[in-house]
Amino acid sequence: MKVDGDWRRHEGAQALMGAIAASGFRSLFVGGCVRNAVLGAPVLDIDIATDALPQTVMGLADAVGFKPVPTGVDHGTVTVVANGHPLEVTTFRKDVETDGRHAVVTFSDDVAEDAARRDFTMNALYAEADGTVVDPLGGLPDLHARRVRFVGDPGTRIREDYLRILRYFRFHAWYGDPDAGIDAEALAACAEGAEGLAGLSAERIGQETLKLLGARDPAPAIGAMQQSGILMRVLPGADPAALAPLVHLEDLIGAEPDPIRRLAALGGEDVSDRLRLSKRQFKGLETLREGLGSEGGLEETAWRYGREQGQDIVLLRAAVFSAPLPADLNARLDTGAGAVFPVRGADLAGKLEGPAIGRKLDELQRRWIDSGFTLDRETLLKG
Repeated sequence: MKVDGDWRRHEGAQALMGAIAASGFRSLFVGGCVRNAVLGAPVLDIDIATDALPQTVMGLADAVGFKPVPTGVDHGTVTVVANGHPLEVTTFRKDVETDGRHAVVTFSDDVAEDAARRDFTMNALYAEADGTVVDPLGGLPDLHARRVRFVGDPGTRIREDYLRILRYFRFHAWYGDPDAGIDAEALAACAEGAEGLAGLSAERIGQETLKLLGARDPAPAIGAMQQSGILMRVLPGADPAALAPLVHLEDLIGAEPDPIRRLAALGGEDVSDRLRLSKRQFKGLETLREGLGSEGGLEETAWRYGREQGQDIVLLRAAVFSAPLPADLNARLDTGAGAVFPVRGADLAGKLEGPAIGRKLDELQRRWIDSGFTLDRETLLKG
């Protein structure tokens, strides 16, 4: 079969692959761009595999007017900036030694050897410059069936890099068939290798976990992680009970998947440190948790936290407490988010002093909220 799309016809990619071919070497699109094109999903990144060595790739890129950057040249990867678009070009490789986190590789001229070191069969797909798919390991049937299958023995692949445990669940959430369930052999291998997760950095674990939670419906994969004991290693104290209801509610109102919202539903201990969240992510998570524990009504929640976070908090409350969403949800969120408290501290100056002003403002604010934001400044000050 052939794949096609703007990504395949990218002038820079075609020019570079043409230069590689003219020099007697082979180059192929590889990985996610081919996989997503077969599925009809968006292609965001273009990766190329070749039997040309990195220095050769850099020389050819420079010769056709592109900028080569040796981003991972020791491991065979060169980033070629072509017409403003980065292309990751990696020499065919085979593993020589692995320690569960990093691999020592040697370069190869055989695409089958390159395919054999990849994690899943659906990622071991290649395509010629004209879009003809090259499938050294039989990954196409797995991809069409939405079956996430390790290349070779699952335990061996996992011991090469324990992050593949989390990648397995992430790929199942994004590309797997939820009706078919998770492959029993793969799940057993993930559970058996779970102790190896302790040797991974929080950054790597966090990146994979957030990508998993960004899937349209991560609940089945997270449920399998819980059943196999992996979730408690990644997020001790996490409880996925509210995740599936949250995803359902998101679908009802057309809310886009949000990893931090889903993380708030999961809970857990020391989440920020364990996943190495950014300051922005940590602040967002704390705000959602605070809002989840507050008792304010829907409109008040939108007023205190804003339209977007207010909606997230309402979704979380409904999921956690098994409550239905009101039919007039959007109107009430808009009302709360658009409300402006009409009284300022300066309005009380001269009548009150110091802390008394703050206490009075709190009192008036409570009356204003309880009125459904209807009391105006004059009425509040008279009271």
